This record gives sequence, structure tokens and C-alpha cells, in this order.
Amino acid sequence: MRVNTATSSADRLDARFRSVRALTDSLTAPLSDADATVQSIDDASPAKWHLAHTTWFFETFVLRDHVADYTLHDARFPFLFNSYYEAEGRRHARGRRGMVTRPSLDEVRAYRAAVDDALLAALPELGDDARTLVALGCNHEEQHQELLLTDILHHFSENPIEPAMFAPAAKVPVAMPAPIGWIEHPGGIVRIGHGGAEFAFDCEGPRHDALLHPHAIADRTVTNGEWAAFIDDGGYRQSRLWLADGWTWVQANAIDAPLYWERRDGVWTRFGLDGRRAIDPAAPVTHVSLFEADAYAAWAGARLPTEFEWEAAAAAYDPAGGNQLDRAGPVEPRPSNDGPAFFGDVWQWTGSAYRPYPGFRAIEGAVGEYNGKFMSGQFVLRGGSCATPRGHSRATYRNFFYPHQRWQFTGVRLAKDL
Repeated sequence: MRVNTATSSADRLDARFRSVRALTDSLTAPLSDADATVQSIDDASPAKWHLAHTTWFFETFVLRDHVADYTLHDARFPFLFNSYYEAEGRRHARGRRGMVTRPSLDEVRAYRAAVDDALLAALPELGDDARTLVALGCNHEEQHQELLLTDILHHFSENPIEPAMFAPAAKVPVAMPAPIGWIEHPGGIVRIGHGGAEFAFDCEGPRHDALLHPHAIADRTVTNGEWAAFIDDGGYRQSRLWLADGWTWVQANAIDAPLYWERRDGVWTRFGLDGRRAIDPAAPVTHVSLFEADAYAAWAGARLPTEFEWEAAAAAYDPAGGNQLDRAGPVEPRPSNDGPAFFGDVWQWTGSAYRPYPGFRAIEGAVGEYNGKFMSGQFVLRGGSCATPRGHSRATYRNFFYPHQRWQFTGVRLAKDL
């Protein structure tokens, strides 16, 4: 039997597109128009904007550029929903996205439905370049699924009644984790970066050699209980533990605990998508900056791993394992008895600057602005989180944020020299 590989490829892409779009819709289903319009900080965008921007991406780079006679759904939308693509012209200011009360949430959902119908109708006839852009768009939307959850969490935290987006998960008894164990590496030359035929973002390659010195990396991430001990020992008050920029940030912003933590009646609590609850001392700590992660590592007599050390260790683990996003519902880091895990729960800060690999070249066109132009002043995180869609990440995946940012599900894995 002969298989039409072009048809089967289109069918797989059709299914993937539908699945990604459906998950986004389900994640935002509980939101009112007001919920979806608020922007609490410049770093975070309204849920309605995420819904529209991901749709604009497909409409612009696939339908407009690769489907003859396609007419834009609304000629005003490119200005509103372009993010940072200079090649696509003028756009609404990022910090003003919360002022876009119209189009309404229903109108944005209608926009999504119209673009979905047009893309699915065109998909069987699209060429390879356009299908590559559809695959990129699906991965791009998965990134925004995580962003919209963390952005909603931030703006719900600003509401004095601290509303919950999801009902809390049923608590399963989990023993406190054993003390951190260490995975040793003898050092030497390792191959780093993506080099296969499967999808990867441009910043994950080219594949190249990296030199590792003998080191050990922790077999788990730091827990809430361990972080509480750091606080109780004066970790936020000891300048010797902090990078200079970090200490300035702590002092200027009166930082004394992870984002969303509060001590109430002598008990540490955290705010999450399931509302405010007592911290689980066995769960991974999250919502900490690189500055905090580095200070904790110094307090613990360790350091942060390099991204190459992390990747060399993580290559032995299943990137689809761990606590990651499967469906709309409770989203929070949680304790586990399953042994070492490198993927899920929390993104793990590394001590590596986000810079290009040897031989990196941004691709041509507007989509070449996707990653390369941000390779300045940011640090690499690895491993995915509880809000990362399962199947989205891999050992070579490079996330990146500025060292003070902590509204994402960011955590800490330690390393040390041998």
C-alpha cells in the first residue's frame, strides 16, 4: 500500500492546529470580558490580546502571505495585535494593551473562529514553507498559553478579593522529599543544541560542542520549605549573598519573599490560580527571580547550573514527563515521589546569558525577529513548568527572561563544582 505522505502530513498538522487552538479556548473559557481585558503590568498582556495576537500570527504569516485573494478579517487588527515585529509596521504600545476594551471578547473569539476556518480550508493546498509557518504558529501559541495563565495569575493577584480561576486540585499525600542528591558529571566535550529534523526554535541551534568542567547538578529543584528556611535565616537581608544589581533590586522594591507569598497568622501562604493557600513545603518554590535564585544558591553553598550542564543532564529524561499542562484545570507546581525530574513544575534558572550559539543566523523575513533580537541582557531558563503544554518542551529548549522578572513559574535547581 502506498501512503500519500503529503496528505498524511497535512492531516497531522490539521489535528495539531485544532488541538492547540482548542486548548487555548478552554483555558480562557472561565473568563469574563473584564477578566480578559485587564493588564496589570507591562510585562503581562490581557488574555484577550493573547487570543487575538496568536490569531494575527496565523492570519498574517500564513493566510495573508500564502493564500491568494485572502482578505483580512479586520484591517484594524494588525495595528492592535502585532507584538514586536518591526517589519510589520506600527503597532499599539505594549503597556497600553489593557486599554483596548473594544473589540470585545466575543468579537475576538469570532476573529479566532474565522481565521481557523480559513486556515483549515487552505491547509491541504499549502506549500512546505507555509506549513512550516503553521507549525511555528502552533508552537508560538503554546508559548502564549503559558503566558496567558501567568498573566491572569498576576492580575488576579492585584484584585483585593484574590479570586481563583480554577478549583483546587485534590491533595494527594506526598512525603517530604529527601535531601538533595547530586548527579555527577566528569566533564569533557558534549554536544549541545538541536540538530534533528523535528521542530525546534531557531535559538536552539546550531548543534555544537561545549566544554564542561567536572560538576554535579541537583536531582531535584528547591522546595518551598527550603526557601522558607532561607528567609528565616535572613537570606533577604544579607548583602553578601547577592549580586550587586540583585541587592539594589531587593532594596528598591522591598523584596523579602517570592512573588505572591504572604505570612498570615504566622504561616507562609501563596496566591495561585486556585486562590490563596498555605504553602506546601514539599512543592517546588516558584515565582523567584534570577537574583533570588543566585542568592539562594550562594546561601546553600552551591551555584546555578550553566545551561549546558543542565542540558547534558536532562538529555537522559523524558521531556514529556513531569507536571505539565494537559488541559484547563488546576495549574500549580506540586510535590512528587517520582524521583528525579528535569521537566515540568517550574522553569529552572541557569547562570547562562541568553546569547546566540556559534553559527546562529536569524531566518529571513519578519519571523526572523522571533528570538534573535532578544539576545541581550537576559538569562536562560530550562525545563518547562506546570503551565507549559505537555510535548512543547525538549532538552534543547531555551526560555529567557530578564534577571528581575518572576511572574512566570520560575524556580531553582542547584549545581556545584567537583
